Amino acid sequence: MTQIENLKILFVLNPNSGNNNTDWSQVITAYFAPLHHVIEIYEIPEICDRKTLEDKIKSFAPQQVVAVGGDGTVKLVAECLLKKDILLGILPAGSANGLARELGIGNDPAKALDTLVAGYSQKLHATQVNDHLCIHLSDIGLNAYAIKRFETQQRRGMWGYLIATLRVLWQNPLLEIDMKADGQTIHIQAEMIVIANATKYGSGVVINPIGKLDDHLFEVIAIKKISLLEILKMVFRHTSFNPDKTEMFQTDSLTMRSSKNVHFQVDGEYLGKIKQVKATIIPDALEVIVPAPVE
Repeated sequence: MTQIENLKILFVLNPNSGNNNTDWSQVITAYFAPLHHVIEIYEIPEICDRKTLEDKIKSFAPQQVVAVGGDGTVKLVAECLLKKDILLGILPAGSANGLARELGIGNDPAKALDTLVAGYSQKLHATQVNDHLCIHLSDIGLNAYAIKRFETQQRRGMWGYLIATLRVLWQNPLLEIDMKADGQTIHIQAEMIVIANATKYGSGVVINPIGKLDDHLFEVIAIKKISLLEILKMVFRHTSFNPDKTEMFQTDSLTMRSSKNVHFQVDGEYLGKIKQVKATIIPDALEVIVPAPVE
């Protein structure tokens, strides 16, 4: 491993992320104590908008900004680094760490810190979904509804998400969607529709087996019918979906209109109900620090 000397790194720490007892400030400080890098740890205040964080990044002028938290923290930092010549790093510290898992960044703090100083990076595309930056997964319907329930219940973690999903499974209305993607205009009925940069959710469920984070395209996955067999494929086999139950499109732009208001989420954040979705690709949106490639 070749380490880069004299990095200037800003750690953006969300003290409210996750449910573990890791003292991230102490872990980060101890790791970098013997190294020749300049670091600063910035704890996100309870009220923190993007402008506040952008001002902090500008004043510190780092080469890397590291999100220490879950997908929501990663999204906040990514919004500040969009199309900037600053590397995005991730220390997974949330209850859901979907993008970290996608990139192969594990939950072991020491190994995740090793990744930051190894010098490997990858350019990723993102999508603009309505007025929101999406670097992982966005969807309407069942999963978004489950996230809404998850945010209001006491049980956290993956078991908490499963409980929330089961509670809404039979209450989720079938979506009636007019969609335009890849030059096609389609009317479709579905339980949920996913706009996917990435391949899998933080749970490990593979929703998009053909997805790549750097190919300048995103996938649209319409789950037309919830099926145990299709779910098992997503979790274990990662094989082609049954087109009668799951349909997939690949595109760089998408418009959707629903006949009724539907639940909507971006990168794990529930954003209310909407009727229309417009999504476009943002090529080479971010440069992210990733583990060394396997030889």
